[in-house]
Amino acid sequence: MGTEVASAVEISEPLLSPEKKNLDCREKIPPWREQITVRGLLVSAVLGALFCIITHKLNLTVGVIPSLNVAAGLLGFFFIKSWTEFASRIGLCVKPFTRQENTVIQTCVVACYGLAFSGGFGSYMLSMDQRTYELIGADYPGNKEEDVKNPSLSWMIGFMFVVSFLGLFSLVALRKVMVIDYKLTYPSGTATALLINSFHTNTGAELAEKQVRCLGKYLSISFCWSCFKWFFSGVGDSCGFDNFPSLGLAAFKNTFYFDFSPTYVGCGLICPHIVNCSVLLGAIISWGFLWPFITTKAGDWYPDNLGSNDFKGLYGYKVFIAISLILGDGLYNLIKIVVITAKEILNARSKQTSLPLVTPHQDDESSKLLEEKLQNETFIKDSIPSWFAASGYIGLAAISTATIPNIFPQMKWYLVLACYIFAPALAFCNSYGTGLTDWSLASTYGKIGLFIFASLVGSKGGVIAGLAACGVMMSIVSTAADLMQDFKTGYLTLSSPKSMFVSQLIGTALGCIIAPLTFWLYWTAFDIGSPDGVYKAPYAVIYREMAILGIEGFSALPKHCLELCSVFFVAALIINLLRDVTPKNVSQFIPIPMAMAIPFYIGAYFAIDMFVGTVILFVWERLNRKELEDYAGAVASGLICGDGIWTVPSAILSIFRIDPPICMYFASSS
Repeated sequence: MGTEVASAVEISEPLLSPEKKNLDCREKIPPWREQITVRGLLVSAVLGALFCIITHKLNLTVGVIPSLNVAAGLLGFFFIKSWTEFASRIGLCVKPFTRQENTVIQTCVVACYGLAFSGGFGSYMLSMDQRTYELIGADYPGNKEEDVKNPSLSWMIGFMFVVSFLGLFSLVALRKVMVIDYKLTYPSGTATALLINSFHTNTGAELAEKQVRCLGKYLSISFCWSCFKWFFSGVGDSCGFDNFPSLGLAAFKNTFYFDFSPTYVGCGLICPHIVNCSVLLGAIISWGFLWPFITTKAGDWYPDNLGSNDFKGLYGYKVFIAISLILGDGLYNLIKIVVITAKEILNARSKQTSLPLVTPHQDDESSKLLEEKLQNETFIKDSIPSWFAASGYIGLAAISTATIPNIFPQMKWYLVLACYIFAPALAFCNSYGTGLTDWSLASTYGKIGLFIFASLVGSKGGVIAGLAACGVMMSIVSTAADLMQDFKTGYLTLSSPKSMFVSQLIGTALGCIIAPLTFWLYWTAFDIGSPDGVYKAPYAVIYREMAILGIEGFSALPKHCLELCSVFFVAALIINLLRDVTPKNVSQFIPIPMAMAIPFYIGAYFAIDMFVGTVILFVWERLNRKELEDYAGAVASGLICGDGIWTVPSAILSIFRIDPPICMYFASSS
């Protein structure tokens, strides 16, 4: 297994080494119960409500939700620090504010607002209502009036409670594998951890002070740049620097352009070179060759008069080929972990593991060894028993299996059970992919469930059953990825896994109430779903049409789609096998299928940004490796943080209908 270990170290070791985290190994780590405080939960509830409102706003307008982890960590620090300083001035005795409490607040907030997305309030749940049915039209084949279920607080809250907790139990047993053994990067989680550590660092350390100043400098630059970009972004999605044809108009039409995103450049600085190059390779294969080639077959392979989101056209190829690559990579790694773990048990090795553990090099500084040892010990010490995770998942699955058919009669109990049997494998795939690229494809996995279960149920109730199955799948894979992202943050901030898990449970419970309530504010105050209104809910129609298409089965997909999916699925398996059987000096240059798959569906623009980040990293490494090791993490996190923080004021401006004053766009001179 020596080759396998070396390969996994190469692809997964994050740029940010433990010595960059400014952790004081001598600090007293509070017990996990003391990391969860009443003041922290109150702040979490307030921020959770704020971020739910922002997420609903984005979901109902553009349908794209950025990561707000960084903003949650920053605002959590601001509120608690302001309170502790105020209380001290008036003579009250308050407990010190620790990095662990800050991390718990961030985790709770992310769990809460995450349900505003995975709850499907702008997608599958809204696809069931009367307005969406009428928009598609009663004469649309397969669109039936009996497949309508209008939003209601009672059933939405009930549905949230019975589906939202299972994802938290599905991958808890693999937290060590994902965070310590594979050392997946989780760029947003890593950036959030560095930000939190910078707030609570020992300012007497000269390097720590310089790192904090560096992070603050690039955070300010990123925030100001994002603010500057906003003024030119106009109304809609075709204006501004986000649509700058930097590589030419022809390349721009195929999504090849640099969109000046500090977030993705920062991700490129954090992610290993092989991840960034794999993403770019996937973009070149898909948007450079495959999609242009399939486009030439319009009228032969598929009708040439379809919309850009119609699954019977090019969109169907994009979604299902990307899914094939993701499933091939994710299932290969899941099976590999299961096989290795089984060998461990059979061989009764109690203290050694064949999993790809990343061990520090012998010439590393002693401080790095001590810090990494402390991080590992803290992360493993307060372990969550596997029997508890398994029992929780089985118990919640049983409750959900009995309850969901009462909410959606079309979704029979055995269909719900089937969801929960296969969902953990998909949750692993999504968490693994998120750890590599920071992209959570929860909606993509939800579409798998939607399509399959709609086809299984058929014309009598298949639309509602497919949409409900989509909700179950999206909830599990999304919350599982969020949990693992937050575990990464907790690992780097010396937070107890127990406190992280409990705060996730509390945040999820808050989200089950706050997310439907904040959505209800929009539902009652605005004309949701109107094509001429502000809140068009663009994905509601798409998801309903997808469910209608699912009733017809895979035969409704465009020509040769299934054959291409099979080719890419097998290719993902072969590439992974090559990574494991070839020597390290060869395997380090073999791309990662999971990373390659993301641009197939999203587009090539973010691959350009991440590659710019890796070029900067490569040049910096050649010019001054020591400076790179000291400051690259701070620069990357500052770029991600500043752009992430800007999403809060920009969303607030959008809520108050304050539009950018200028629309900057580009056209051919001819």
